[in-house]
Amino acid sequence: MPILNSINQMQKEMQEWRRDLHKIPEIGLKEYKTSSYIKDKLKGWDIEFKDGYADTGLIAWVKGSKGDSKKSIGLRADFDALPMSEKNNFDHKSSNEGMMHACGHDGHTSMLLGAVKYLKENNDFDGTVYFIFQPGEEGFGGGEIMINEGLLNDFNIDEVYALHNWPELPLGHFGVSTGPMMAAVDEFDIIVKGKGGHAAIPDLGVDPVIIAAQIINAVQTIISRVTSPIDKALISITKVHAGSAYNVIDDEVFLGGTVRTFKEKTRILIQNKLNDTAKGIAQANGGDIEFIYKPGYPPTINTKDESIFASEVAKNLVGDKNVITDVEPSMGGEDFSYFLNKKPGSYLYIGQKDENHKAHLHTTKYDFNDNLLPIGVNFWVDLVKSFFAK
Repeated sequence: MPILNSINQMQKEMQEWRRDLHKIPEIGLKEYKTSSYIKDKLKGWDIEFKDGYADTGLIAWVKGSKGDSKKSIGLRADFDALPMSEKNNFDHKSSNEGMMHACGHDGHTSMLLGAVKYLKENNDFDGTVYFIFQPGEEGFGGGEIMINEGLLNDFNIDEVYALHNWPELPLGHFGVSTGPMMAAVDEFDIIVKGKGGHAAIPDLGVDPVIIAAQIINAVQTIISRVTSPIDKALISITKVHAGSAYNVIDDEVFLGGTVRTFKEKTRILIQNKLNDTAKGIAQANGGDIEFIYKPGYPPTINTKDESIFASEVAKNLVGDKNVITDVEPSMGGEDFSYFLNKKPGSYLYIGQKDENHKAHLHTTKYDFNDNLLPIGVNFWVDLVKSFFAK
């Protein structure tokens, strides 16, 4: 099915929105200009909305004209940026130093705005479409905050869906699975405690650097020898802070890292084994540890029926061969997981790679592919129409 002409005709306008948003990136839960931009568009189209969720978040809705059904669907887009400096030189580059739309949330928001505008003008369905504009996805848990502040109690949403651009897929291709899409994201700190002293007489102290080195190597055996080999999991030590002088053994070494899992039992197992392994090594060498574990986003797990439904909509739009229905889960994290913990739904990748868009997410040369805008909007429109036709 080709892209609808009426949606193709919106591309220039959507590109302007997307590039406007790209110029004004803002960090999570402080996206005041971005939120105002979205609300100004909605007001101009006479769209009802409620704001104030997670401060800058909002939800808009369009009711169908074919009846008074209580059936409803939710479509979500995130709109925060990342704390990094952009190295692109085009006219729409970031105007906020140290902030950049390097994950394509400007494009996600523009596609959702395009869907709002189109469905407002073409509301030949029976039910209600909710459009969730979410702040703070990049580590701030904006989705969880919106839910905790009553979003899903205030609005009766039957199913929820989200799209994320994916530079590893060709432009217009889709990727989805009927289960895990993204991992749980946890963080941990290990403070290794020894007994400091002069570097020339280490026998009079307890060297925390030696203990930390053993811990760094040993924790990898948790993945290779404790968790199931068919259960995907990851431990990465990403921070090592020790010492301030060449001839001094400090009292402490600070380690930090991340854990990625898909199953809750594996998540708990790794948390316990990290503590046990680090403590055992430290105490065997005359030291000790302080262990701090910080659970983050839960895994993003699609529900089966809704993912099959969404994949069929995508196939009808771009062709069977351009839709991967068993896409490999990512070890990245995503707070749409909080929505999927409450409602059935699906999170899909939509490809954006072409000759001019090869940069990966979260890199200084990334830019959202504007040719993706009409494809994304058409998918949203087809998903909505197919949902109400079920």
